Amino acid sequence: MPQNRQVFLNPTFKMNEQLVRRARFIGFTAAVAVAFTARSVSAQETLRGRVVDSASAAIPNAVVSLAELRLATTTSNDGAFAFAGVPSGKFTLVVRRVGFGSTVRDIVVPNAGDLVVQLSATPFQVEPVTITATRLPTTSLRSPLPTSALGEDQLRREQSISVAKSLSKLPGVRSVSTGEQIGKPMIRGLFGSRVLVLENGSRLEDYSWSDEDAPSVDARLAQRVEVIRGPASVLYGSDAVGGVVNVIPEDLPATNGGRSFRHVGIEAYGATNNKELGSAIKIAGANGRVGWRLFGVGRFAQSYSTPDGEVDNTGFLSANGEVAAGIRGTRSNTSLRFSHYGGEFKLLEAGGPPPGAVEGADQGPERKLSDDRVQLVSDYLLNGLRLETKAQWQRHSLQEVSDDACRLFPTIPACVNVPVASNASSAQTEQSAFDLLLNTGTLDILGHHTIGDLVRGTIGLSGFYQTNDSHGPIFLVPDATIKSGGAFAFEEATSGPWSFLAGARVDSRHLDADANPALGMTTNKTRSWTVTSGNVGAVFRPLPTMALAGNFGAAWRAPTLFELYSNGPLLAESRYEIGDPNLNSERALNLDLSARWEGSRGRGEIAGFRNDIRDFIYLAPTLVMNQGLRVFRHLQADALLTGGEASAEVELAPSFSVRARHDFVRGTNKETDEPLPLMAPARTAIGGDFKIIPTWANSFFAGSEVEYVAKQNRPNPADFVTDSYTLVNFDAGVEKNFLGRSTRLEVGVRNAANVRYKNFLSRYKEFALEPGRNIIVRVSTDR
Repeated sequence: MPQNRQVFLNPTFKMNEQLVRRARFIGFTAAVAVAFTARSVSAQETLRGRVVDSASAAIPNAVVSLAELRLATTTSNDGAFAFAGVPSGKFTLVVRRVGFGSTVRDIVVPNAGDLVVQLSATPFQVEPVTITATRLPTTSLRSPLPTSALGEDQLRREQSISVAKSLSKLPGVRSVSTGEQIGKPMIRGLFGSRVLVLENGSRLEDYSWSDEDAPSVDARLAQRVEVIRGPASVLYGSDAVGGVVNVIPEDLPATNGGRSFRHVGIEAYGATNNKELGSAIKIAGANGRVGWRLFGVGRFAQSYSTPDGEVDNTGFLSANGEVAAGIRGTRSNTSLRFSHYGGEFKLLEAGGPPPGAVEGADQGPERKLSDDRVQLVSDYLLNGLRLETKAQWQRHSLQEVSDDACRLFPTIPACVNVPVASNASSAQTEQSAFDLLLNTGTLDILGHHTIGDLVRGTIGLSGFYQTNDSHGPIFLVPDATIKSGGAFAFEEATSGPWSFLAGARVDSRHLDADANPALGMTTNKTRSWTVTSGNVGAVFRPLPTMALAGNFGAAWRAPTLFELYSNGPLLAESRYEIGDPNLNSERALNLDLSARWEGSRGRGEIAGFRNDIRDFIYLAPTLVMNQGLRVFRHLQADALLTGGEASAEVELAPSFSVRARHDFVRGTNKETDEPLPLMAPARTAIGGDFKIIPTWANSFFAGSEVEYVAKQNRPNPADFVTDSYTLVNFDAGVEKNFLGRSTRLEVGVRNAANVRYKNFLSRYKEFALEPGRNIIVRVSTDR
C-alpha cells in the first residue's frame, strides 16, 4: 500500500495545498455564518402546541419539526411542545410518531396560536413531506415528479448497511448488489452514475462505475430517505438522468420551550445468516440556541450462507458515524456536520475462488473504503426570502487488495518485477490492485422565495470541484480535475385545484486528465460540456385527497473518467475494460404521468414513464482477450426506457392494513433493437401489517410480505438470465417502558422459506446463490 495514503479507519491524512485552501474556506464560511447568526435580531415568537390522539389523550415522544428552520423537538409526557424564538413567517410543521400517521400543517407565525395536532393510530407509515422533489417542503400530492420515501421506522426494520437494499421496498427502486454489504440504487432501470445520491441535499461522489463502490452512507444514520423516480437535472445538474436519492439525517434538536435536555439511544442487533453483529449509539441534546448530536454505528459480518452452503469471502466490517452541532439565531441557523463511512468489504472473485486457493483462506479480493465529509449548512430568513447555503468537502478513498494480484495477472506491466510466492497453496502477501482517491468540494447557494400565497420557487447557484488521484499497480483511470458550475430557477404557481411548475438550468463542466502511459494516454486530455436542461409540470387536484400529475423534463449526464479513459483489468469483475475518450454526454427527455390518492385510511399511486436517452453509454463484450480476460468496450447508442409502477396501502380495520406494489421497466437499444443489459425484471409484492397499542405495552406490530420476481423475458444477449422466485418475509416488534426507558424488541425473518434462488441484479448470480433464511433480532432503548 502506498505510504502517503490513508490506512483503513485512520482519521489522519496529509492534506495537499488545495485541501488546505478548502479547509480554510470552510472555516472562514463557518465563522462568518456563526457570526451572522449570532448578531441577527428580529421579533420573536414562541410557537406552542400539543400532540394528541383521536381520544384527545396526550402523545409523548412525538417528533415535531419546522422544515424550513431545520428545527426539531420532542413532545413531553403531556404531549406539549414549544419552539422559542420563532421568527415571523410561513412554515411547514411536521409531526411524526411511530404507530401513528404523520401529519403536516402550513402555519403562519405569529398567527398560529396554541396548536392542537391530532394523530390517528394507523398500521401504515406515510412520509408527509418531500424536500428533494422541488428543493422546498411540499407534499407528494403537490409534486409533479413521482416521489416516495422511507421513514426512520421502516429503515430500522430493514437494518441493512446498504441504502439501496433498504430502498428496494419502494416501487420502481431496486438494488444492484454485490453480496450483502454493497448495493447500488437502481431507479427505473438506471443505476450507477445515472442515479444521483445526496446526503442532506449535497452530492455524494464515488467511483460509481465500479460494481463494488456504492453510496458511502449508512442507512441507519438517516431519519428518512427521499427518492425522485425520474430525471431531475434541472434541480441537481449532471447525473440525475434516472432519479435522485436523498439521505436525510435528523434535524438537530431544539429545546422544548427553552428547557435544555439530553437524549440517549442505544441499539444492538444480530443476524443468523451471516452471523452479523452490530450496534449503534446516539447522544443528542440542546442547550439554549445550540443543538448537537453524536451518532455511531458499528457492523461486523462473516460470509453469508445459502441453502447450498456458505459463500466464501463475502464478509465485511464497517464503522460509520457523524458529529453535528448547530447554533440558531432569531432569523437564522447554522449547522456543521462531520460524517465518516468506512469499511473492509470482502469480494468473491468473479467465477468463484481463484485457482490454488486454500480452503478456508481468503477466496478473492477485498475493497477498503474510507469516506469523510464535512458539511456546513446555513439558513437566513428575510421576509418572504430564505437564503440557504450548503458547503461540503468529501474525501473518498477506494482500494482493492488481493492475496496475490500479480500471481493471477503476472503480465500486467506493473507486476512484471513483483516477486510472488511460488507455492499457490501457501498464504500469499496482500497486494494492492488499485488505489483511488477523490477529493470533492461542492457549494450550493439557494434563494427560496414566495410571492403572496400563489407563487413560490427557488433560484440557485451550484459549484463543484473535484480531483482524482490514481495509484497502481493496476491503473483504472488517470489523475484528473473536474470543475463545474450551474445556475437554475424552479417556480411553482397555484390557482385553485391547479399547480404549474417550470424550471430551467444551465451547467458548464470542464475535465482535465493527465497523461498516463499505463493507460495508453501519452498526452494530457481535456473535455468540456455546456448543457441546458429544463422541466415543466402540472398537478390537478379534483379532490383534496387526489392528484393527477404530468411532467416533462430534460436531463443530462457527463461521461465518467472510466467510460472515457479506462484501459485495464478489473480483477473483481473478471474483465478487461477499454473506454472511449470521444464519448458524448447523455441527453434524456422524460415524460411522466401519474395519479395519486392519499386519505386517512389509505394511499395509492399509478405512474407511467417514457425516458428517451440520446447517446446512451453502455458496456459491450468483444471476442478479444487481453491478459486472460475478455475485453469489454464502452459504446454509445440512443436508448428508450418505458415502464411504470403501481402501489396501494389500505387500512381495512383500525389495526390492520394491506399493501401491494408492482413495477416493471423495458429498455431498448434503438440502434440495434436489442434489449439494454441488466434491466430489472417485473416484480410484484403483497403484504400486510397489524399494529395496536395494547394496555401492556406502548405499541405492538406484526407484518409479512410475499414478493414475486419474474424471469427477465427480454434479456440482452450478454445477460446471464436467472429464474423467477418468490420470497416470504416476516416482521414483529413490541415497544414498552422499561426502567424509565422506551425499549423496543424487534424480530425479522428474511427468506423465511429458505428459497434457493439467484437475483438477476446480483454480480454473484453466475456462480453463487443469494442468502438463505435470515433471522434478525434487534433491541433498542431511548431516554
